[in-house]
Amino acid sequence: MRKRRLNIPEADRYFFLPEDIIEEMNRFTLLAERHPVNILVAGKQGCGKTTLVRQFAARNKRPLATFQIGLLSEPGQLFGEHALKEGKTFYRRFLFPDAIQTPGCVIHLEEINRPEHPKALNMLFSVLSEDRAVYTDELGRLEVAPGVVFFATLNEGDEFVGTEMLDAALRDRFYVVLMDYLPRDVETQVLQLKAGIGEAEALTIVNVATSLRNNTREPVVVSTRHTLMIAEMVAVGASVEQAFVGSLQISRDMLESVLLSLHVETKQVRIRQDERAYQLY
Repeated sequence: MRKRRLNIPEADRYFFLPEDIIEEMNRFTLLAERHPVNILVAGKQGCGKTTLVRQFAARNKRPLATFQIGLLSEPGQLFGEHALKEGKTFYRRFLFPDAIQTPGCVIHLEEINRPEHPKALNMLFSVLSEDRAVYTDELGRLEVAPGVVFFATLNEGDEFVGTEMLDAALRDRFYVVLMDYLPRDVETQVLQLKAGIGEAEALTIVNVATSLRNNTREPVVVSTRHTLMIAEMVAVGASVEQAFVGSLQISRDMLESVLLSLHVETKQVRIRQDERAYQLY
């Protein structure tokens, strides 16, 4: 059977990372030339985990294949399934075997702690081990091609319904990268660059988002993905209030309370510089 061709993703020109994580990613690139590498990226919802994987592939000119682990309900389902056609049973091979046999491929296992069945991940142990090979009755022995890098991403915490604690033996096969939301000054810059809005509008959005995130009584998850959506709404004529209400499940009363408590006067607000250095990746 002819292998399917995988594409190299386009780079995001305005993706910021802490310098220490950029250094880590550069080291992983070097390590991948020496031996197999598996990387687990953990962090809050919408903080850029998936984009980090795409950026790694784009920067290193590697093809990318992404697999939704949350769809798996049984062991071996990544590789293929038995199907019925014209009264006959046949085995339908999926993309995963082609991806692991593509030299230099970046394989993204998205939401690795959200399978429908906990045993659905069992066959990953073999491909993530030093042997980098797995056997299936239908496909025989499959060896992972040279230079293949596995990334897994996850959200962990009681607030994420349907997730499980990642098996310790599986986690042990990964290097771990921890991500968080961007600091205020960097997130403001990202909104300006990507949405094309002014500094005052970007700063207002970030200040409101930060206040909602830090509200101990009734915290609201406002990811960087959300703030960008809000900035794009503002760029096409919405007010900040309209954009927040339209992009988040938040009442106008709560939003007005936040705006009032902030005393949002964007020209007078100073951006607090974060001590951690960020730069474009």
